[in-house]
Amino acid sequence: MPTRILLEGRPGSGKTTAIRRLAALLHTREAVGFTTEEIREGGARVGFALETLTGHRGVLARIGLPGPLQVGRYGVDTGVMERLAVPSLARPLEPGTLVLVDELGRMELAYSPFRDAVRAVFAADVDVVATVHAQHGPFTDVLKHRPDVELIRLTRANRDLLPERLATRLEGR
Repeated sequence: MPTRILLEGRPGSGKTTAIRRLAALLHTREAVGFTTEEIREGGARVGFALETLTGHRGVLARIGLPGPLQVGRYGVDTGVMERLAVPSLARPLEPGTLVLVDELGRMELAYSPFRDAVRAVFAADVDVVATVHAQHGPFTDVLKHRPDVELIRLTRANRDLLPERLATRLEGR
């Protein structure tokens, strides 16, 4: 049975750092997926970047970005979702593949092809580690309550040791 883990945490709890550290600690498994990070200017958050685990990067969302998809004060670049996020999940997934997703957040989930790609990943015979906000959301609440999903709350107390524990577990060491 595949391993399916959701790392749940509040903003600033270290979800992105945990996923990046996990990816860096993997020695015997190749992972697919992506991470996100804040874009800051003058100390203020102005957007978010998305980077695939293969190193392709784009601006996912930015204040004032025009377009049909707006989440709060951010315009979401659906082209980045289409070119980077969806293909990083939708490539042919062999049984046993490890999929890392940071994150299943409001901006990403506002794009329906991304939701479809996530559903396909959770239906496949692959291992998944994804980050989610602690707040409720219709899509993530369904995932959190699946019987095959382990929900781990990421806190300041466990965030430094958790990536190593997960890497050991996922590599069977």
